[in-house]
Amino acid sequence: MMYPVIRKAAAVALLTCIVSFSMAQDPGPRSKPQEKTESKPFRILTNGRRITIQSNQDMNRVMAWTTTGHRVVEQTSFDSPSFSFSIPDGEKFLFLMIQLKNGKYYTEKIGVR
Repeated sequence: MMYPVIRKAAAVALLTCIVSFSMAQDPGPRSKPQEKTESKPFRILTNGRRITIQSNQDMNRVMAWTTTGHRVVEQTSFDSPSFSFSIPDGEKFLFLMIQLKNGKYYTEKIGVR
């Protein structure tokens, strides 16, 4: 008749071990190390439905598309530090991909009113 007592004691000991091991896990680092973010070599200006991209380097390619995937602009090999275009009515967000003359790509999601 001692078996039910031993089973209960073993169950309590097992449960205690499981709880203590689950609480003893390392939570990881408390704070993330500071990542160095480089400033972007361009600015995006919006004026209503007109978008202007101004860069301190020549741009080689600009693509813009809507959230539904329709391409609004694809301009390549124009080598200019500035580019402007208008977006269609009804679009709230736009994705931009800018390639600079040095080959670096940048992507942005912008909202328009």
